[in-house]
Amino acid sequence: MKKYIHIQKADREFIAKAFGITEKSVFNAINFDTRRGNSDLAKKIRTLALQRGGMVMVEVPEVETLHDADGYMRQYLPGDVLIEIDKRTGSCDVYKKGRWARRFEHVMTSDIQDIQDWAAKL
Repeated sequence: MKKYIHIQKADREFIAKAFGITEKSVFNAINFDTRRGNSDLAKKIRTLALQRGGMVMVEVPEVETLHDADGYMRQYLPGDVLIEIDKRTGSCDVYKKGRWARRFEHVMTSDIQDIQDWAAKL
């Protein structure tokens, strides 16, 4: 999952000048480039970027979730994986390419992340 702070070019230039660094250093800091470390300077750069109106952005795979009128929640994951939760009974079936893979019983909202993690590995 990629995380970065979205700011305008003028703000990147301002931050570089304010700290006496290159725009590449600003870029590394606002892109949370851990290969370059997580120095105090990088933290200050990110703080200033947020103060100047920057927004933290996260890139994640698109996942479609449908809450159908038939009492089921269906979530479509990459790799042709379907998670289907019966909202009445709390049972959850996971399918891979249309074939049943596993059932979970008495699913609570707090369980869904673990089910998604398991299903994503299919």
